[in-house]
Amino acid sequence: MNFETSQNKNEAVVKTNVDKLDASNAAELKAELTLLNKQGVNHVVIDMAQTKYCDSSGLSAILMANRLCKDTNGHFVLCGLQEAVLKLVQIAQLDKVLVISEDQNSALQEIRK
Repeated sequence: MNFETSQNKNEAVVKTNVDKLDASNAAELKAELTLLNKQGVNHVVIDMAQTKYCDSSGLSAILMANRLCKDTNGHFVLCGLQEAVLKLVQIAQLDKVLVISEDQNSALQEIRK
């Protein structure tokens, strides 16, 4: 399983269990995020601690999650970024758009504010 989701009412944590978040699996992540949104989940954490690489398809899925949460007055937090993924996010200047936490616990605190 590429993505593992744990859900509690309107909160969800999606863990990426892939080395690379890219075109081969980004659609699966988008489908999972869309399903959560349709179930009324609007506070989402994506924990990318296991992911060492992300391409534009992966960033697209992350941005979609951010938009779905914002559109429903929820919160979206990205956490556990490996150095290479963090650099990509910074190069794309998404660190100015996205809320980024160090780990899952701090991310959950962030969405519960």
